[in-house]
Amino acid sequence: ERADVVVVWATLDRALGRRAIKSFVVERSNPGMTLVRLEHKLGIRASDTAAFVLDNCRVPASALLGDPDIAAEDGFAGTMETFDNTRPLVAAMAVGLARACLDRTTELLAEAGVMVDPDTPHTAQGAAAARLLDLEADHASAYLLTLKAAWLTDQREPNSMAASMAKAKAGRTAVAIAGACVELCGPIGYAETELVEKWARDAKILDIFEGTQQIQQLIV
Repeated sequence: ERADVVVVWATLDRALGRRAIKSFVVERSNPGMTLVRLEHKLGIRASDTAAFVLDNCRVPASALLGDPDIAAEDGFAGTMETFDNTRPLVAAMAVGLARACLDRTTELLAEAGVMVDPDTPHTAQGAAAARLLDLEADHASAYLLTLKAAWLTDQREPNSMAASMAKAKAGRTAVAIAGACVELCGPIGYAETELVEKWARDAKILDIFEGTQQIQQLIV
């Protein structure tokens, strides 16, 4: 709703279909573009998700992004390569959200008299402290996978496998950690007065967009 332009993927040749996909910049002022609705979502409500219709929407040749020549072998495959860069970003978002949940939960548990000691065996600590240490281990593995995928991108090395592994692990971990932190914080964690509740709602999209958990598993 607030965007001045939208990037649209469309084919230059109906016969070739997705193999001739290219990216176009379409201005919101274009009379052929109509906003249908804004979605009301479980989480990330500060980020608009909109449905729009393109009806007889004509754009100038200058709106085409990149090379106008059709290379069938690079069409859809080239579009999918975009995700090799964006999936590590989503994984990083998931790692960050999980970190925030763990930090806030640690603070709330401390206020309740529950201290977490990573140098003490699980069996010598309370159930809440032991559970938090397990979550910290899950977070560490997602963090390291995300670093690997991002490092490969920086080195301009192929990272499709690493990107999907990081996205799958981090997305799943963020949802699990956020839900567990709500549980560990009890009624306080479930209340809208605490960010842990918001983060639990926000976490689920990180396991869905840029390719769902199931899609990442298929790629791996």
